Amino acid sequence: MKHLIYKELKLAAPLLTYLFLGFTLMTFIPGYPILCGVFFVGMGIFQGYQYSRESGDILYSVILPVKKTDVVKAKYWTAVILQMTAFVLFVTFTVIRMLYLSEAVIYVNNALMGANFTFLAYVLLLFAIFNIIFIGGFFKTAYRIGKPFVQYIIVCFTITAAAEVLRYIPGLEWMNTLGFEHAGVQLILLLCAVIIYIMLTIGSCKISQKRFDRIDL
Repeated sequence: MKHLIYKELKLAAPLLTYLFLGFTLMTFIPGYPILCGVFFVGMGIFQGYQYSRESGDILYSVILPVKKTDVVKAKYWTAVILQMTAFVLFVTFTVIRMLYLSEAVIYVNNALMGANFTFLAYVLLLFAIFNIIFIGGFFKTAYRIGKPFVQYIIVCFTITAAAEVLRYIPGLEWMNTLGFEHAGVQLILLLCAVIIYIMLTIGSCKISQKRFDRIDL
């Protein structure tokens, strides 16, 4: 399995996939929906799937002396590694904002979502949705990537828009604190997001393995 994951990271993921991790820096942009950074990380992973399709990587992987289900698992593990790398960067930049920039005028007067633990919970939720809709959708055919990615775009930006609106509902103001105020309830939300991410990703992987095993390449 580790050799398949290494192959994915070294050969199947183009340079663009790694460069798109730089969009995590959008966490610092004031007056901008910073959750869009998650979308661009997903787009980087999408580029890897596009490259794999055009280079015949799936067929190449299947003719290796490995299980078809392991090919799927390697794809998911690769996505998880990239997403967790991005998540660590999101956490780092979010903590910097919470510790040192919470009183900066450009953020205090920011009408859109701030960087806090609620934001990080949304990050994990969007990654989980990516794994279900895009990666899970890809393994319905092991070839088509356009339709599942468009479906992900629609859901991703719907959730992003909802996240920007929810905090304006009376009683939910705690979702958008700039510092560590209400950090306790936000951390509970983040923990729930961690559990959701793990469960949905594992579930999507298992379903994709069954689908892929039935495909005649």
